[in-house]
Amino acid sequence: MIKIGLIREGKIPPDNRVALTPAQSKWVQENLPVSIKVQHSETRCFTNDEYAQAGIEVKEDVSDCEILLGIKEVPVNMLIPEKIYLFFSHTKKMQPYNQNLLQNIITKKITLIDYECFEHDDGTRIIGFGFFAGVVGAHNGMMAYGNRTGAFKLERVYQQKNFQHLIHTYFGLKLPLLKIAVTGSGRVAHGILEIMNLMEIHEAEPDEYLEQKFHYPVYVHLKGNDLYEHKLTGKYTRNDFHNHPENYNCLFKKYISETDILLNGVYWEEKIPRLFEMADLKNHNFNITTIADISDDRNGSVPCNIGEGRMEDPIYGVDKFTGKITPPYLANAVDVMAVGNLPNELPRDASRYFGEQLIKFILKDLINEGSKIIADATIVKKGKLTNGFSYMKKYAGI
Repeated sequence: MIKIGLIREGKIPPDNRVALTPAQSKWVQENLPVSIKVQHSETRCFTNDEYAQAGIEVKEDVSDCEILLGIKEVPVNMLIPEKIYLFFSHTKKMQPYNQNLLQNIITKKITLIDYECFEHDDGTRIIGFGFFAGVVGAHNGMMAYGNRTGAFKLERVYQQKNFQHLIHTYFGLKLPLLKIAVTGSGRVAHGILEIMNLMEIHEAEPDEYLEQKFHYPVYVHLKGNDLYEHKLTGKYTRNDFHNHPENYNCLFKKYISETDILLNGVYWEEKIPRLFEMADLKNHNFNITTIADISDDRNGSVPCNIGEGRMEDPIYGVDKFTGKITPPYLANAVDVMAVGNLPNELPRDASRYFGEQLIKFILKDLINEGSKIIADATIVKKGKLTNGFSYMKKYAGI
């Protein structure tokens, strides 16, 4: 019998999502050779009592569990040596702010399996909260535009009981004429498109979006082949782009003059060309007034993502000419919505969605002999950096 612990989130501000809901935990205990223990938490979106009523043991001490499931980075002082941890470590890009975390994981001979690294053979992510990040981010982006223009008013997501209640707030919503660019093709983009459809915003093809005038609000969905072209051939090949993104140019600039709102869901790393540069903000044809950088890569695909948005206060401005942060909704500024834990605004829905994927694709292999998927997502095994992440040796202090 494998013992799995659902740990309390320790990162500040605390995350209220969970890897398994009470109902899912009960199903796992009844159908797999697993016992689940839940660590006490006053901030989790499902209460201690809800787990207890589902027959799940709620305790403070989870040190007898072999596998520990969290969501966000575990504070160093909360790490238990020689355990198997699953959480979003945000270390695979060698993020400076989590270097100490990875080094302590190695020192404490922990096995770190990162949810972000679970991938199918073609590189498609298996598990994540991306869909609800897209839902909340798109809503917040539209809300910011409504606040800026006064043309409509949207309620805050976190004030709604669940996703179904959020949908009800769109009844009777009338939007002005506007053009929205949606970027990306993964789960985040799917969440954005869900909101576009719920708000009854029409889709336009890229050439129509650039050339036509519309009498109703429209969005264009820009995927890889719409956004990037090879510097020599002028073509886009998905595998080549992911292997050699530095050989590609970004085509987004031609959409800047035709776009009011940018809802960004593209994956970004250092070698991938940005959608635009900070200097572009100064151009007279930079028509975008509102940007929801849902991928939330600071100084990344959206270079004016330079602030620290929070769930309670998600919008800030960036002056087009100085590049400095300002209050939102000023005439010479672009409004930016960039929050790292967007699914926290719909935590119960997001947790249920995440847990379903965890059960369907990961859990059985995790408690049995393992699998290639799990091996490829293991950054550290018993205190040793794995071969797939050997590029991180210097970062890991090895």
